[in-house]
Amino acid sequence: MTKSTMKFKTEVNQLLELVVHSLYSHKEIFLRELISNASDAIDKVKYEGLVNKEILENDENYKISVNFNEEANTITVSDNGIGMTHDEVITNIGTIAKSGTKEFIKKLKEMKESGKEKTEAEMIGQFGVGFYSAFMISDRIVITTRKAGKGNDAVRWESNGQEQFTIEECKKDGRGTEIVMYLKEEDKEYASEWRLKEIVKKYSDYIAYPVAMNVQKEEKPKDEEGKVIEDAEAIITIEEEILNSQKAIWKKDKKDISDEEYNDFYKHISHDYSEPMERLHLSVEGMLDYKALLYIPAKAPHDLFMKESKIGISLYVKNVFIMDDCKPLIPEYLRFVKGVVDSSDLPLNVSREILQEDKTLEKIKKNLVKKVLDSLKQKKEKEYDKYLEFYLEFGKLIKEGLYSDFQNKEKLSELILFESSKTELGKFVDLKTYVKNMPEEQKDIYFIAGDGRAAVENSPHLEKFKEKGFEILFFTDPIDEFIIGMLTEYEGKAIKSIGKGEVELDESEDEKKVKEEKKKEYKDVLEMIQSKLDEDIKEVRISNRLTNSAVCLVADENDMGANMEKIFKAMNQPVPKSKRILEINPNHSILNIMKSLFDKDKDNAKIGEYAELLYDQAIIAEGGVVKDPVKFAQKFSDLMVFEGNKINSEK
Repeated sequence: MTKSTMKFKTEVNQLLELVVHSLYSHKEIFLRELISNASDAIDKVKYEGLVNKEILENDENYKISVNFNEEANTITVSDNGIGMTHDEVITNIGTIAKSGTKEFIKKLKEMKESGKEKTEAEMIGQFGVGFYSAFMISDRIVITTRKAGKGNDAVRWESNGQEQFTIEECKKDGRGTEIVMYLKEEDKEYASEWRLKEIVKKYSDYIAYPVAMNVQKEEKPKDEEGKVIEDAEAIITIEEEILNSQKAIWKKDKKDISDEEYNDFYKHISHDYSEPMERLHLSVEGMLDYKALLYIPAKAPHDLFMKESKIGISLYVKNVFIMDDCKPLIPEYLRFVKGVVDSSDLPLNVSREILQEDKTLEKIKKNLVKKVLDSLKQKKEKEYDKYLEFYLEFGKLIKEGLYSDFQNKEKLSELILFESSKTELGKFVDLKTYVKNMPEEQKDIYFIAGDGRAAVENSPHLEKFKEKGFEILFFTDPIDEFIIGMLTEYEGKAIKSIGKGEVELDESEDEKKVKEEKKKEYKDVLEMIQSKLDEDIKEVRISNRLTNSAVCLVADENDMGANMEKIFKAMNQPVPKSKRILEINPNHSILNIMKSLFDKDKDNAKIGEYAELLYDQAIIAEGGVVKDPVKFAQKFSDLMVFEGNKINSEK
């Protein structure tokens, strides 16, 4: 195949422009990213080699090499991993932007505009664009790669990081990838032994494969007795030196690992440059035999709620990498947890299909979930402020767990937080504290659902509850109402919506008597209102939840609430047809006025207009949109004119 020249795709071109011209600090990150990519490539060839030995080409001496040429001003990083075909080079490097590229460009521009240049380079790995970081220090990059397996040709890719690249077939001994970086003049410091060793030790000490460098050694010859001949000329030899410890950190004793080492490993596997909120280093022996090192991040990654988001746990068997994104090891709602699990109880040739049904893995998963949830509970109890920071980042996933993990419902219910009618903006209460603070006469846990705090805290539904000193939880996340399908009660107390069904507020006998009298007094006018609104509502009734407002709408006990209807419609999901109930405050003057009009003339057109205005008012109060805004505005104006004329006539 002849050499061909191709243009970078637009997003990659924008990315390169930003990387080359905008990242001023932490340029050394390029080596961490290239070594990490090389390690991944070896992981892949090892895994595929378990099934197909031929692709290993009789070479299982896995290695990553980092070398330099001071005179040529170059650095070379090579591996004997899986390698790439011609098409894979184009896909992975040349023309197709990865899922995180656009988001990376957006974040990078935002950080540049805000002047946070020191953290820009630290974002590179998090967005899956690590290779491009090499252009920070390079005028030109040449990649030579050959895919593992018989019959695969080698490919040479070259670019100066501008608008285009060249690609052609070439010769290469052995599988794997070699990357040669031709350094910029101002970055020639990296073409030195001490600098490269320093970077490898700092970022890649825990890579599972040897990171090797050809090091020049000077040594004077020795005589027959083994003594150094001092006046002889030194002999120069080239020896390969391993730069990293290779010791799997999860297999070390905890006391032998510093906080810095733990954090460095977290940054290596997560591509997150901030420190984790918590870590769990587990060594389990007995019925199960496995070691695990898990991290709970402090900040959510950019792709947490994207389809491309992966489970953050990698599986090893007897120190051999099997797979990342190991879904059978941790439930979907804990996908923010990063780390590794190394089991001695699984066969080396385990496949993804076998993993789905493996009982050992299921037991490990159960134990890991328990450890993570116990750790979060402890953090909440002992370091609430830190837990709150975590919850603001990942709280939606904890709630997701309540919906999907019935087995751990009780543990998860201890972790969820809500704003409420008794908390300030941005402050939260948990269910345990809520129940502890309940007045003696309060029997149930109450909530109201809506699109944000502003939409719920002034709702007319709260009036009677506030008067009695009852606290109302604010369900303002779309997922909140879904979880109540699973969490129907807490500590024996039912969790109820104040916007559904009839509420029992422990009324006194006198209050019940007055309510019954009001029902009889207004029976006819309520029936009249019902007849006027029959197309839209199921029932009109006297309310015991209103004290100041005239009306509110409530859903029947088993019907979908207004907020849930909005959520379903926003997701383009079918919404079951249902009418709601119009509750009227029996102590509001509007009801007396309507009764007076009805007593004088039950066919008075004003009664129907008032009924429609009350219904529209109830819709607006809950944040809805009236069916005919123009008609509503006209009626409202007519009412103002009518009242104004009445006042003038009285004068």
